[in-house]
Amino acid sequence: MQINIIGVPIDLGADRRGVDMGPSAIRYAGLQKKLEDLGYTVQDEGNIEVPIAEKCTIKNPKLKYLDCIVPMSRRVSGAVSTSIQRGNFPLVIGGDHSLSIGSVRGAARNKKIGVIWFDAHADFNTDKTTPSGNIHGMSLAALTGYGDKSLVQLWDETIPVIDPNKIAIVGARDLDPGEKDNLRNANALVLSMEQIDRYGMVAMMEKAIAHVSRDVDGIYFSFDLDALDPQFAPGVGTPVPAQTVGQVH
Repeated sequence: MQINIIGVPIDLGADRRGVDMGPSAIRYAGLQKKLEDLGYTVQDEGNIEVPIAEKCTIKNPKLKYLDCIVPMSRRVSGAVSTSIQRGNFPLVIGGDHSLSIGSVRGAARNKKIGVIWFDAHADFNTDKTTPSGNIHGMSLAALTGYGDKSLVQLWDETIPVIDPNKIAIVGARDLDPGEKDNLRNANALVLSMEQIDRYGMVAMMEKAIAHVSRDVDGIYFSFDLDALDPQFAPGVGTPVPAQTVGQVH
């Protein structure tokens, strides 16, 4: 199976600028060669076109840069879907987590998938609960049918894209009050960093995999670097310091 590297240099979903340089940094660190050394065939598909913030406007402070993020998400969705249709494995690198609105949707086109969301945040806010208006914090909610119609639908497709009972959020340690209510209403599985400290990462990942793998065609793994302590991954949009030594490791 060929791996397709798809870059999404976006920082429109967060207030902190700079994560749009992520795809270049990861490539510069030797991603393709490291994968090839493991025996994989790799094709770098380049970057999805993403406008810079200076070319976009904020019409709604509760949905910042919506008019730029929606068409970008459609392009990401198309690239991921095409990769899978060709029998390849799409490896999407960003970029803030708003890119997942498109990438997960592309992976789920005509398929039933489960999602493991490894993140310090649940990204389960909507325009009604967000304290910041940043769309990277709404991505998983939108994929499960919660939030603004523009994000939930993108275009006329099955809603929701992901069954809330087929997601597992792993490593969460920074949730907003309204977001917690949304998660309870969705009956989503949240495995906090405290639970990882208590039971171990292996046990929690096994639980997550078992939860999302029932009656699905595949599993999408989304890894946000802010799940790591900032001393190891400082260049993220919303760094969250670990609270214990165990969380650091």
